[in-house]
Amino acid sequence: MIHDKPSISNVSFFQRYQLVFVFLIAFFVVEIPFISIPLKWFESYFHELSHGLAALITGGSIVSIQLNIDGSGLCTTQGGSRLLISFMGYAGASLFGYGLVRVSTMHQTVTKVFIGALSFVIATSLVLWAKDILTIGIILFLLMFVTLKLFYFKKAYLPFLFQLTGATVVLNSIKSPLYLFDGRSLGDGATLAQLTFMPEFVWVVIWCALGMMTAYLLIKSHLSRQY
Repeated sequence: MIHDKPSISNVSFFQRYQLVFVFLIAFFVVEIPFISIPLKWFESYFHELSHGLAALITGGSIVSIQLNIDGSGLCTTQGGSRLLISFMGYAGASLFGYGLVRVSTMHQTVTKVFIGALSFVIATSLVLWAKDILTIGIILFLLMFVTLKLFYFKKAYLPFLFQLTGATVVLNSIKSPLYLFDGRSLGDGATLAQLTFMPEFVWVVIWCALGMMTAYLLIKSHLSRQY
């Protein structure tokens, strides 16, 4: 039996543009002192984890992951492809942000699999690569937040929280590369410039473009499902 999709007339204005509103809220939330800090932890964690996963995929290893209270972080690796490791920090954060937003609207079974896998990765990083008390505390916080979706997936507020968290991760993945324009020639952009002879600003543009494309695809996908 074929079921027709609900007519656009049956979808409220807020439902149709819900994700647009979520991104607008996230845009302002990331600028609010204190409130924005836990959200920055997600972007920082996914950024550093992406460095580490790139190292593992290219034959290297992760020595440690360090997260700071202000939302900064550091992933120490050995071996692997320096080019891919350096590139995947900001790019990987965009991908994780995309996943957090999409998981809020996935089928129940798919949601459980995704959240279960993500919880396993976070727990693994906690056990193997968190070396200091602050990092352990931050990763524990992130793990508890993610597992809320696994055990309380029927709670009405969780989809919004995951959308908001994912949106802030995506927005921070657009904003954070701009801090590389500090004239110090430090960070992922400077490393890639040394490895490829492409100016640092080119890599910043690429990362920002990836983040903006991620936001565009998420909103476009959400709007298309309303028809």
